[in-house]
Amino acid sequence: MRALIVDDSRFVRNFLRGLLEGMGFECAEAGDGQAGVDCLEAGPAFDVALLDWNMPVMNGLDMLKQLRAQGFTDMKVMMVTTEAENDFILNALEAGADEYLMKPFDEEALQEKLAMLGLVGV
Repeated sequence: MRALIVDDSRFVRNFLRGLLEGMGFECAEAGDGQAGVDCLEAGPAFDVALLDWNMPVMNGLDMLKQLRAQGFTDMKVMMVTTEAENDFILNALEAGADEYLMKPFDEEALQEKLAMLGLVGV
């Protein structure tokens, strides 16, 4: 399984990488939405992308909309963000997000969301 972690915080990227690699994922990272799109376009394919909302250059919602419009429809997308208001969640789901994980989170919460997406066992 391959995961793309897109977050402007190096700490969050490292934290997610450690958790995901512990679950058997091969990981790549990007520090903003445009770098994330570039990574997807360069290939090879990813099974899941974990996107922060608030990032410079291109935010996570705009990245999500662009990647879905470009045909990245088989890849699962999980928003991983501090934005907890219902409007943010609904906007993300309407734009094509498959799951939504609020920061701060722990390994168990991440694993539960990945299991809901069919990417890991429980």
